[in-house]
This record gives sequence, C-alpha cells and structure tokens, in this order.
Amino acid sequence: MIHTLPTAAGGFSAKLWSFASRTTPPASMTHITDHLNFGPSLDVAARSAASISKLQEPENQDNLLIIDADGAAVLLRDQQPHTTTVPAWPQGHVRLAVLDGMGGHGHGREAAEAVASGLLRIPACVTPEELGAYLDQLHYELQTHFSRPDDHDTFRRPGTTLTLLEIPPGGAPLLFHAGDSRLYEITPHAATPLTVDHVPATAFAMHGLLGEDEWRQQVHGEHRAQISQAYILGNAFANPQTLDDGLLPLDASNLPPFLRQLADRRAVEVSADATYLLATDGFWSCARPQPWIARWPQLLAGSAATALDALFRDYAHNPPPQLHIDNLSAIVIRFAPPDNTGNIDETALPTAPIASHF
Repeated sequence: MIHTLPTAAGGFSAKLWSFASRTTPPASMTHITDHLNFGPSLDVAARSAASISKLQEPENQDNLLIIDADGAAVLLRDQQPHTTTVPAWPQGHVRLAVLDGMGGHGHGREAAEAVASGLLRIPACVTPEELGAYLDQLHYELQTHFSRPDDHDTFRRPGTTLTLLEIPPGGAPLLFHAGDSRLYEITPHAATPLTVDHVPATAFAMHGLLGEDEWRQQVHGEHRAQISQAYILGNAFANPQTLDDGLLPLDASNLPPFLRQLADRRAVEVSADATYLLATDGFWSCARPQPWIARWPQLLAGSAATALDALFRDYAHNPPPQLHIDNLSAIVIRFAPPDNTGNIDETALPTAPIASHF
C-alpha cells in the first residue's frame, strides 16, 4: 500500500508498472495454505508477494493470517511464511485475514506483522459484536505499543488495513473491516465488492457531499492513494484535519443509503455458487480498475487454488494499463453447499412423510 492521509504532506509517489519488466510466475505456484486443513466445507488458497516486477524487490508490507480447522496457523514474519499452532482452537473454526501496511508511514510492515501476530491471541468468536470487541482492544493495545513519548504527530503513527473473515463451523462468516483492502463476491456474472473502502470519498459521501455515481467513480473507477481509516492508525472521518485514536465502524447509522448494506462488522451471507476474494489493493491500483476487475468472473473459476493461480498469472501476463507496482496478497475462498443428509429423523415411522426441505 502506498497511502497517505488527506492532509499528510510529502507522501510517497507510486511508480508505474514497466511492461518490459514483468516476470512470468511458475506454472505451479506455491500457496501458504497448501499444508493446512479447512475441512469438507471450505476450499481456501492464499498467497502473498512483494512484487512481480524485475525492476525492484520492494519490502512486502502486506501480511496474511490464516488459522485452519485444526488450529494450525500461518502468517508472515520478516516477509517469510511462519507456521504455528493456536492452543485450544475449536475444531472446524477458521479465521482468514489480509493486511496491508501503510507505506506512506513508518513501520508499515511491522504494523501489519504485529496485527497478524495479535490475531493469534484472540479467541474464536461467534458473533460480530464479540469479534469487534476483541479487535478494538487489540487496536488500542498496538497503538500504545507503537507510540513514542517524544512523538506527538499522530499522522506518523503506523497503520495497516485489516479485512478479516471469522468462520464458525456451520455458521455464517463474520466480517471485520478497516481500511481499503476488500472482500469480493465473484459469480459467473459479476465481481461485487462486499466492503466499503475507508477513503476520503466515503467520508464525503457520509457527510452528504458525494452522491452514489461520484462515489463509485472515485472509489472503483480510478486510483487515489489516500485513506481515512486504518487499524492502529485511527480514523479521520469526522474531520480530515484530525486523527481520532479509535476505529469508527461504518454501518447503517452513518453510511449513505446506497452503502448501508455493507457494514464493516456483520455476518455475511455466502453462496456455494460464488467465489470469495480477500485481497489487498495492489490488485486494482491502476488508472481504470473496472475493466480489469470485470475479467475476474471468467478468470476465477474452478477450485480456490486454480482461481488464485489464474489471478496472479493474469496480473503478470495481462496487467491493466498504468498499473502501480505494489504488494499483492490474496485469499480465495469457496464454500461447499450445506449437507442436510444427516438431518433426517431416523426415529420417524416408516409411513411418516418427510418434510419437503429434506
């Protein structure tokens, strides 16, 4: 991520993709989820890369956190996959998160790594309220950790995006979102964002200063390297000149009508016919993202691993015009259809009718 708050001076300038420098990924890619178990109901594949450009090997300020159905976990430490085990993790519970450290501020990689490590200490949650309470607490703890007594400039505080899915066994996935990484639902017909970017355009829309068409153009129709909220950093929704310490959950109480269904902290209805993509903004940091994203319904078909490989391979072979070199992290998820075969009441009389929903 190469982001600055709206008022931050001297932000980093993004470098444009050099088409002659792109590298062809190997035919068979390695995913950091290859050794993990997600049970019969989930198909998951994940990968993170600093860059696909030969011109530079930038620091990967992204991170991923994956906890599988057995409590085995993987995240990045010093930019390399690190595996561990979460004690007493409930069987079948899964946690998936992408993080994008803020390159325009100090310690972006360290901030993303600290959050990923902190997520290992948060117990499995079964409601959005429980999940939000634990993550708000971690946010404040890490603010304190990264604070310096001699530094009162909050705009230099490190930050990271955090877009997370908590998936209890048999329950709806729970979303927690801060920043401008995204969750997409991809069907054969469309790639639909299920999160709202925490950027100045959203702040303007919340204050009635932007309508739906203008908001969609600024957020999904072009690239702007600014952010209004990030984990650890805080938020500047009320006043772009002031950075508040806390996170402001966006929901029906403060979002404009055309965004109210996309609350930051909610249970997400998912379909077995769709593919879900958690990703950092390196995949759409270009002058005109929509034509590139419109390719995803055809591109991200098949298994999670097949879809993930296709996404990275197409990014390397067919990058959109005026693409900015950035870190790339993605988790692809597919949900199996519910299995109702075990729900039949075997004590029923042989002549008793079976309910139609079986």
